[in-house]
Amino acid sequence: MEYPLISEYQEAVRMAEDSLGELAALRPVLDAYGAPVMSSGNFAVVFKMRDSVSGKLYALKCFTKEQPGRRERYRRIADELELVGGNYILPIRYLEKEIFVDSPQCECEEFPVVLMEWVEGETLDRYVTRNIDDRYALEMLSYRFNRMAAWLLAQPFAHGDLKPDNILVREDGTLVLVDYDGMFVPSMEGEKARETGSPDYRHPLRTDSDFNEHIDDFAASVIALSLRAIALNPSLRASSSRKDTMLFNESDFRDPATSTLLAELQRLTFDKPLSTLLGLFWIALSRGSLDAVSFRLFLSDRPEKPEVESEPGPEPTTELEEVYSTKVTEEDIENGWRDEYGVVYSADRKRLLRAPEEIKEYSVLPGTKIIVNRAFSCCESLTSIHLPEGITSIGDWTFSWCKSLTSIHLPEGITSIGDLAFGGCESLSSIQLPEGITSIGNLAFDGCKSLTSIQLPEGITSIGNLTFDGCESLSSIHLPEGITSIGNSAFDGCKALTSIHLPVGITSIGDWAFDGCESLKSVELPASVTSIGYDAFPEDCKVIRK
Repeated sequence: MEYPLISEYQEAVRMAEDSLGELAALRPVLDAYGAPVMSSGNFAVVFKMRDSVSGKLYALKCFTKEQPGRRERYRRIADELELVGGNYILPIRYLEKEIFVDSPQCECEEFPVVLMEWVEGETLDRYVTRNIDDRYALEMLSYRFNRMAAWLLAQPFAHGDLKPDNILVREDGTLVLVDYDGMFVPSMEGEKARETGSPDYRHPLRTDSDFNEHIDDFAASVIALSLRAIALNPSLRASSSRKDTMLFNESDFRDPATSTLLAELQRLTFDKPLSTLLGLFWIALSRGSLDAVSFRLFLSDRPEKPEVESEPGPEPTTELEEVYSTKVTEEDIENGWRDEYGVVYSADRKRLLRAPEEIKEYSVLPGTKIIVNRAFSCCESLTSIHLPEGITSIGDWTFSWCKSLTSIHLPEGITSIGDLAFGGCESLSSIQLPEGITSIGNLAFDGCKSLTSIQLPEGITSIGNLTFDGCESLSSIHLPEGITSIGNSAFDGCKALTSIHLPVGITSIGDWAFDGCESLKSVELPASVTSIGYDAFPEDCKVIRK
């Protein structure tokens, strides 16, 4: 069964009163640019919705891929969670044929959704990054996670994909688990797992046959140990060999005797809580579960808040550091400067903030440094745009759903392209990426149906999740030698892609990375590849080790 594109779901959600059935009272929460607030992952896109009657906020999950047995699985999960109390996990509702979407690629017009309470917060990993210099905040996070882990391990069910991205930190510091696709509940006893979790947080020997209430044990021990270690020595995070994990990676589990990280943690065993957590890690690694020990071993004393000492303020300076952010507020726009086309810039003309949706052609002012998040989002009539030299960054969603944009030249000097920067640009057939770009965001070219080829410049080290998802005309792509990882569903649905050269040095290929690449018949894997995700290649694609 084919599912709509994210851009098609977005259009349906805009007209929720007509598109939804039982949930017709829901309305999308819009951002400063009038676009629905949303986030996306491997299988689905989640929209922030508000009940027009009660005012309560909800998360509406719409699926982008088929999963066999989804309806029955969600029914069982919903039944189990209805009986669960506490704040760590939320009840859900699964509604079949709930949202109407007009999609030319789909035979059906009505699709399922999952509804749950909306949680305001940030992922565990982002919270750690933001508070890396605040030891008390990190210690409190470790303490709270350990309490949640102790609670979870005592339950008859398991989350199934316990990792930082699936743990949210609320504004008050409390934690909640999200994304229940891989969950085990008692009524599933004897079945196989439909997913086995992320490699950097699952037991190295776990298979789909390992599906019971203990599948979270190893991940819980990994995250608990990581958080305590980072609180004690934040530099461990900075020196981690991979930046897409909290601390550990899969190689530490497969060959612990050679792990420099585990050797480093031995030096921290003067700390009793860390010493205990390290012991739990070794038990979970050797046994595959923690069924032989008490979950109470995760519990520790609550950290004491340090007394605040007054410190002298910073020395006055006469120089102001120029910082240009891709984020924008309504206040920025209200105080901005408008040109004759209605395009809004910051007062200093350094940032382009917003363009009117009806704009068709435009040349960005010389001297502009940043095009901020969503600046041209949903400018469906935009056919051409000229970017001057000197621009350094294109923000998130900047040109998303510019359906008439056919080509764009990015000048030298641009170093980053944000998440969904060109998502939904279905007419975009060519784009030249300049040397110097080091970062391309998740879903950056999602749904660019007309894009036929692209050359990634030297300096790119990773391809994010869903970066080229749905680029069905993409027949060729050059991966530079510096690429080390390909994210989940990075090339999913690239039906015309006939070959791909994976450079020496690449180490990991994410889940469903080339799923749906029906023209891809063979791939040569360099010896450097140590991690291949779930269903990374089509079933009939021959994978050859060099």
